[in-house]
Amino acid sequence: MSGKTSSIIDPKSVLLSRADWHWAEALPWILAIAVFVFQPITLNLGVQILIMIIFALSLDLILGYGGVVTLGHAAYFGAGAYATGMLSAHLGWNEPISGLLLGASAAAIIGFLTGWVLMRYHGLALLMLTLALGILMAEFANVTEDWTGGFDGLYGISIDPIFGIFENDLWRRNYFWYCLIVAFVVFLACRRIVNSAFGRGLVGIRENTGRMRAIGSPVHLRLVMAYTISAFIAGIAGALFAQSNEYVTLDVLSFVRSGTVLIVLVLGGTGRLYGAFVGAIVYILVEDELAKEYPAYWELGLGFVLVLTALFFRDGLLGALESIVKYFKGREGGRKA
Repeated sequence: MSGKTSSIIDPKSVLLSRADWHWAEALPWILAIAVFVFQPITLNLGVQILIMIIFALSLDLILGYGGVVTLGHAAYFGAGAYATGMLSAHLGWNEPISGLLLGASAAAIIGFLTGWVLMRYHGLALLMLTLALGILMAEFANVTEDWTGGFDGLYGISIDPIFGIFENDLWRRNYFWYCLIVAFVVFLACRRIVNSAFGRGLVGIRENTGRMRAIGSPVHLRLVMAYTISAFIAGIAGALFAQSNEYVTLDVLSFVRSGTVLIVLVLGGTGRLYGAFVGAIVYILVEDELAKEYPAYWELGLGFVLVLTALFFRDGLLGALESIVKYFKGREGGRKA
């Protein structure tokens, strides 16, 4: 014996340490409450941001952690929106929480069926197939106009008050809290997933798929499971969209929506969860302000912001913030030494 004790790394303790909470994680939720208290006139915009955050979280699960790039993620957002909307408009199912879960479940079923095929491909083939999926879903919704309303959109959606008490009022106070609570629950679920053994397995697949197959990891099954969960969360965002607006149009399935959520996630930073928060807030606020100031040229200004982010912040705005914090911590540590 050399007298040295060998330390054994416990995988469970490592995963638990990764899941430790940091005080800074409370900031987005404190900010949301502050907006409700001090800026109630912006709650309609806040509802849009919260829905986009949930949608971006769904994409981050497969893109940021699984390395799956898709151009058709709006297919599941739209599936959740249409399912919830049709339940109300055609079947009279107006209870909000069960309608939300049923809409998300419909998106998850489609996600599982399509994901079983899509997750066998990668690279350009996967991009084209996901793009084709979004186009097919939009065309299917267009031709089944008796149920979806087609090009004219699905109207006649009527959602009951939440718990029979909280109505969708004009200022969106109740729906702001509704969306905020749903976003928090979704975030907790995503945080739990990415810090679990399943989540670390997704990261392994993203980094080196061949090695994960070599050690016996069920790569295809794991990707399909992640894709299905991602579709479920995207369906939640779509269902919230249908309930808060009380209408659904073909726009929910458009390539523009798929591209927007991808831009939002890249802007905030992939593989961080809170990148979805930063990206959604910055994108929607910048879009809103530019549209007010320059109605004809707002897309040019937004494109300029995205170009700057792509050139100088490769890890997104949240990644840039993390780098700045590390830099100042390093300087402070150097001074103490």
